[in-house]
Amino acid sequence: MRFLCLIHLDEQAMAKLPHAEMNDLNVRHLALNEELRSRGKLIEASALEPSAKAVRVRGGGRTVVDGPFTETKELVAGFYLIDAADMQEAIGIATRFPSAPLATIELWPTRELEIDEAPG
Repeated sequence: MRFLCLIHLDEQAMAKLPHAEMNDLNVRHLALNEELRSRGKLIEASALEPSAKAVRVRGGGRTVVDGPFTETKELVAGFYLIDAADMQEAIGIATRFPSAPLATIELWPTRELEIDEAPG
């Protein structure tokens, strides 16, 4: 079963971390990535830039808005796409994220799209 793990961090708090602490955090994330990859648990992981765009298509028109989009200090700073047996294993993996003590981790089980029959 696949899970999308979104790492929410307070951008202002992260900006105050000394360079050495941020570097150590990044090194520990990369080490965990390699360990999870070697066990077949990591599909993809990446840090995200602190800005984004929201694209909405309505009535044939497109609107693009600068983000972030929530009324909070926290930004989605990164993500993991993992393979776990169940939610309990996914929680166990997310607990090991080096940034977990500084973050809120959202776990989203993924699902296959269901269709009655193939189009065409």
